[in-house]
Amino acid sequence: MRAFCAVLTLWVAIPCLATPQNSAQEPVNFLRDVQPIFQSHCLSCHNGEKQMHGLRLDRRADALKGGDSGVPAFVPGKSSESLMVKYVAGLVPNIVMPPFGPRLSSDQIDLLRRWIDQGAEWEAEISTAQAPRLNHWAFQPRSRPAVPAIKQREWVRNPLDAFILAKLETKGWKPAPPAKPLQLLRRVYLDLIGLPPSLVEQEAFLKDSSPEALDQVVNGLLAQPAYGERWARHWLDLVRYAETNGYERDATKPQVWKYRDYVIRSFNQDKPFNRFVLEQLAGDELSDLSEQTLIATGYYRLGPWDDEPADPIEDRFDQLDDFVSTTSQAFLGLTLGCARCHNHKFEPLTAQDYYSMVAIFNGLERPRDGRTELDLPLGTRQQLVGLRARDEKIGPLEKEIAQIRDAFRKQHLESGKSSLFAEAVKAFLTDPKQRSDEQQKLVKQLSQQLEEEVNQALPEYLRQQISRREEVIAALRRATPDLPRGYFLHEETHNPPATHLLIRGKARQPGPEVFPAVPAVLTKRPLEFPPSSETSLRRLTLAKWVASPENPLTARIIVNRIWQHHFGEGLVRTSSDFGVMGEKPAHLELLDWLANWFVEQGWSFKKLHRLILSSNTYRMSKQWGQYGGEDPENRAWWRFPYTRLEVEAIRDSMLAVSGQLNRRMYGPSMFPEIPAAALQGHSDPDKIWKTSLEEERSRRTIYSFIKRSMIVPMLEVLDLCDTTRTTAKRTTTSVAPQALTLLNGEFVNQQARHFAGRLLSEAGNNPEYQITLAYRLALVRPATFTEQQAMLAFLTREEKGLLEEGVDTENARIRALEEMCRVIFNLNEFVYTD
Repeated sequence: MRAFCAVLTLWVAIPCLATPQNSAQEPVNFLRDVQPIFQSHCLSCHNGEKQMHGLRLDRRADALKGGDSGVPAFVPGKSSESLMVKYVAGLVPNIVMPPFGPRLSSDQIDLLRRWIDQGAEWEAEISTAQAPRLNHWAFQPRSRPAVPAIKQREWVRNPLDAFILAKLETKGWKPAPPAKPLQLLRRVYLDLIGLPPSLVEQEAFLKDSSPEALDQVVNGLLAQPAYGERWARHWLDLVRYAETNGYERDATKPQVWKYRDYVIRSFNQDKPFNRFVLEQLAGDELSDLSEQTLIATGYYRLGPWDDEPADPIEDRFDQLDDFVSTTSQAFLGLTLGCARCHNHKFEPLTAQDYYSMVAIFNGLERPRDGRTELDLPLGTRQQLVGLRARDEKIGPLEKEIAQIRDAFRKQHLESGKSSLFAEAVKAFLTDPKQRSDEQQKLVKQLSQQLEEEVNQALPEYLRQQISRREEVIAALRRATPDLPRGYFLHEETHNPPATHLLIRGKARQPGPEVFPAVPAVLTKRPLEFPPSSETSLRRLTLAKWVASPENPLTARIIVNRIWQHHFGEGLVRTSSDFGVMGEKPAHLELLDWLANWFVEQGWSFKKLHRLILSSNTYRMSKQWGQYGGEDPENRAWWRFPYTRLEVEAIRDSMLAVSGQLNRRMYGPSMFPEIPAAALQGHSDPDKIWKTSLEEERSRRTIYSFIKRSMIVPMLEVLDLCDTTRTTAKRTTTSVAPQALTLLNGEFVNQQARHFAGRLLSEAGNNPEYQITLAYRLALVRPATFTEQQAMLAFLTREEKGLLEEGVDTENARIRALEEMCRVIFNLNEFVYTD
């Protein structure tokens, strides 16, 4: 009878997450309601490797066998005869279960009773009717829907249209009419490269009246380097990219911009998404490891980092939590981070699932020297091995040189020949650990002076000893040159530390040990994590599973994200939450068809873009129709949605229209100009922000330096993503500071001046030509007659007012034109695709 006493001995003060349900309303679910008790409080003593008193509780069959006494832990259908219930309810004399911590509440005991009385079904034995969460659509294998038959066949350009039209036809609805050619042209340009088409590109498109004209434009844009610059930014939002650590010091992440460049190159190369996944999650564990795959693993290191945490152990798990939360949302569309302190309250995701994912990442280490982050060498595996071998030879030589210099330095100080004053000499001779604050200050101030003395006084025989070693070091460096550096984490051993389920998510309250695994709800059988001699290979195992065509989530999630960036909303509108609490897909059949097609086409982004942009669904106008009352959110996709451009596309478009855009790609980031007033709130306003020259500042916005504690005001006001966590979809706000930024901001006014200069250069002094050219450049359409007349009147009025203020005629005309350019930049139409 007492064999079961140890089952709950680790039961601690954790509130049971199982919420009792009325049995008539909902059966008890083992995974959601009962398993948390076993995982958190039982399995450390009753698991596959350790069975106190012979009892094993990680499998139903073993629990039914019981422990050494041979008495089952529970009897299905008979809670009154089950030892588990008797012990926790205090029905057996002299046995108190749990022996430590608070007793189970009556509701918790009732839950266990009902689970047993309902048959004590366990994991895979749970029926569909009993486990609606486990049978959630997103956790099931993708279906292979047939392309639906439709009536209006002439509207269908590809299967995507058939799925959309079929739903509309069931309602008796019709899609919106097509957008006008120039509207479509501007939409496609801003969508794919984030820049408006030039006059030459507009004219070429208008001359081609063939049905395939826009398809050819799409192909050309996908081949432009600007495509990668536009679409890389969407991915950077997901992976919480920034170039500093945040927190008080907000130090710069060394070489992190190389990750940004890696993403841009990946999109331009049309790197298959499954390969993109492998490189970021496990680039250092791939057989074809390279400079680029190492840079890709910088993904893990992009988040905030506290260089002086109050509790280093807790901070370590905060970093691991960042890996788990970001990876689960960005790649799997799951809110697994909610299971750090307890089983997920709404999803079939347990604390065991969470910490099993933590175990996958637990071998990663952050290279650093105290508060200072370090970068690492980049290269092939062979190059890295060669560099390590070289450094192993150089290290002892450098140590010998240091010892020679240290010994002579001490001798020089003790000889009394130093020109330093006595207190300084004493400070240098004092053990560094024993130096007072004043002595440390002296050492810092006078180190250079002392080294110059030592160099001059160094005897010839010591110089020769140092010189011989330096020559060997130089030869080693010539034979094996230094490698470029990158910013990424690394695994120092193939045997990561043990991972424990943390009680209440607290690092100083470890519970039972857990082992690497992925969420049980997504797999039919556990993943096998092979042994390795270098790293643990756990991340590579995870990456291969994520990138597998059989994974039910990965392809669905990424095609949904691509759809979202083209249409403003995804087919699943909660694009990083495909769980039970996420929104249901408006078109599940279309989502699965697209996901299957994407995988079959080699996980190619560019092919998916071509498919979507060649559809009539994409080419609809934004015309509001009679269906707006019934479907104001356009969930049936009966028209093209209104979507405001992101701040990057707005800023880049201004640079392109003004003629100032610097197309230089890659490399260290530029620093846009920041108003002095925005810097005054910082303790060190003169050092917190560099300012680049105007030519450098005129690069595309993706190359802007992103400092977590000092976001460029224009970017922040116009809704740059939250850089501290993964962002699935940016918030679009309409607030007064946006209007003030676009009307009065120095950047906008500067571009308006350049725009006016361009109009004068290309259209001469004719106001009508200037207006026509301005509209074509900025809005990709001619001005209407009404707009032309309004702008002419505006120019006349502005020029007259300036003349009355005493401005000369030529400058009055130029300044009036600048004001018109500023007005055009502030038109609502300018910040929307069409």
